[in-house]
Amino acid sequence: MSTPSPVETYESLYVRLQEVVARLEQGELPLNETLQLYEQGVRLAAACQRLLDAAELRVQELAAGDSQLDLEA
Repeated sequence: MSTPSPVETYESLYVRLQEVVARLEQGELPLNETLQLYEQGVRLAAACQRLLDAAELRVQELAAGDSQLDLEA
């Protein structure tokens, strides 16, 4: 799997992660394929977490900006 492109959304990455998890949960995969899927899942989970962290930071910045506006009023 390649590095997610900047246009990939959290939702699309999360759907792909769910697909990987479902395949792993089915079991009966060769060890090599299981490891590849696991690695892909780890990368997808990390990409999702980065997007969530960025969204949380943005919300905090917006909330701080709103509180600054309240203080100025």
